[in-house]
Amino acid sequence: MPRALFILTSHAHLGDSGKPTGFYWEELATPYWALSDAGWTVELASIRGGEPPADPASAEGDALNDDVRRFMADEAAMNRLRHTEKVENVAASGCDIVFLPGGHGTMWDLPDSAPLGRLLADAWQSGAIIGAVCHGPAGLLAARLPDGRALVTGRRVAGFTNSEEDAVGLSDIVPFLLADRLKAAGAEYHHGPDWQPFAIADGRLITGQNPASSAEVARLMLEAARRPAMP
Repeated sequence: MPRALFILTSHAHLGDSGKPTGFYWEELATPYWALSDAGWTVELASIRGGEPPADPASAEGDALNDDVRRFMADEAAMNRLRHTEKVENVAASGCDIVFLPGGHGTMWDLPDSAPLGRLLADAWQSGAIIGAVCHGPAGLLAARLPDGRALVTGRRVAGFTNSEEDAVGLSDIVPFLLADRLKAAGAEYHHGPDWQPFAIADGRLITGQNPASSAEVARLMLEAARRPAMP
C-alpha cells in the first residue's frame, strides 16, 4: 500500500498579535481523504509532535467543508492528529508522498526546521513526490539538495499571494511574504486569481496557491504517483 506523510505546523500564535493560528483544516482534510479514499496510508507528523494547533477560523463558515466535517467525525483520523510523530523522529524512507498542509503557523516554524529540511531533501533524493499548499510551501524553504541549492531553485512553485495576504490583513504580521521569499530562493513563482483554485506540478514538486487549491494539489499528487519515476 502506498504511503503518504503529512507534516503539520506546531506554531499556535500570529506573532505578537495575541491571535491564534496553526494549520488550516481544509488543507489537511481534503488531501487526506483524497489519498485515503484512493487506497493510500496517510501518516501525520508535526514539528514538535503531539496534537498540532488548528487555526480556529478554518473550522468556521464556508471553511468548514464536508471533508473537514468528515475528518472531525472520524475517530481514527482524529486519533492520528492528536498523536502526531515529531518530525525529527520520522524518516523519509518508504514515503511515496510528503505533503505540507498550510495555515499561517507554517510561516514561523517550518522554514527554519533543520529536521524538516533533511527529511524533504532525503524524500526528494529517494524519488518521492513532494507537495505543499497555501502557506505550506514555506516549509520547502528548509530543504537543500546535496549540491547546496534550495529545493525550489529553478522550479515552478505556487503559494499564497501577496495580495491574498493583504486581503486577510496579515502582511505586517507574518515574518515574511511567502511569494517574495520563494522568488528570493530562486523559484519560478506562479499564481492564479486570488482565492481561486490554482496548482502547478513541476516534475515531482506539486504546489497550490490557497485553501481552494487543496483538492487540485491532491489530484496532481495522485496523478504524479501513477507516472514513471521522474527527476
